Amino acid sequence: MLKIKESIDLKELEKFGFIFRANLFYKPSKKDRDLVDVLIHQESKIIDCSGILGHNEKLDTLYDLIKADMIEKIEE
Repeated sequence: MLKIKESIDLKELEKFGFIFRANLFYKPSKKDRDLVDVLIHQESKIIDCSGILGHNEKLDTLYDLIKADMIEKIEE
């Protein structure tokens, strides 16, 4: 399972196109703003990529966050 590192302020996600609403940070799809690319739960910082979008957008988003050293892998 992937999550945002505890040392990261979730407000930094806005630099990557994430929007905060209802205790979630979400990244809208580039193709259709009504579809969600990636969700991050505010309290747990767990990353959820189980939406209906294709893998390319999700992978691009995760890659950007990994390159910025914001993600860590945790045991389930």
